[in-house]
Amino acid sequence: MACVNPPVRVLVVDDDALVRAGLTMMLDGAAGIAVVGEADDGDGASAAVDAHAPDVVLMDLRMPRVDGITATRRLRARPRPPEVIVLTTFDTDENILHALRAGASGFLLKDTPPARIVEAVRQVVAGEPILSPQITRRLMDRAAVQAGAYARAKATLAVLSPREHDVVVEIGQGLNNAEIAAALDMTLATVKSHVSHILTKLDLGNRTQIALLAHDAGLA
Repeated sequence: MACVNPPVRVLVVDDDALVRAGLTMMLDGAAGIAVVGEADDGDGASAAVDAHAPDVVLMDLRMPRVDGITATRRLRARPRPPEVIVLTTFDTDENILHALRAGASGFLLKDTPPARIVEAVRQVVAGEPILSPQITRRLMDRAAVQAGAYARAKATLAVLSPREHDVVVEIGQGLNNAEIAAALDMTLATVKSHVSHILTKLDLGNRTQIALLAHDAGLA
């Protein structure tokens, strides 16, 4: 009998009931994805994660009581955190940067085509960030010029082995695991192992934060 992978479990967090309904309808209609719950603000997100154990949370930014940045930070601090995709109408540099620093795996606007949102859900579960190259470059340039960012980043990366350092450089360039394996003449399994060790050593939550650190250090 063929083995069937379980669906990707998604939680939708938004204070607009119509937006939640639209996202739920869209995602539930996609193969391999199931919306397992909803919350109407960041305060309810933690309880909803406890109740439904999602793999991915679609998180609005501006909500009553607890905003999406605070809720993202709380969720990503859990022992087994879900991936978080911020989905909002507000695309200022400050909002995007705060979301990524809080541990979000990506940032999309609410007018993103449905197929792209579905792709993003699958992509973050596979461990890949979901920022467009234009947004990535804009934010990395901003992060790199912040006072003291360069020195702090260089000191942080000093704990890595030379090969782990090489992997950080490639992640900063936006390469996925397969592309890094080809560029550095490694097996895919070795790359995945290095990425895992980097995240542990640097106490980071995802690849996007590695990329931010690489740009802070002037490596990409």
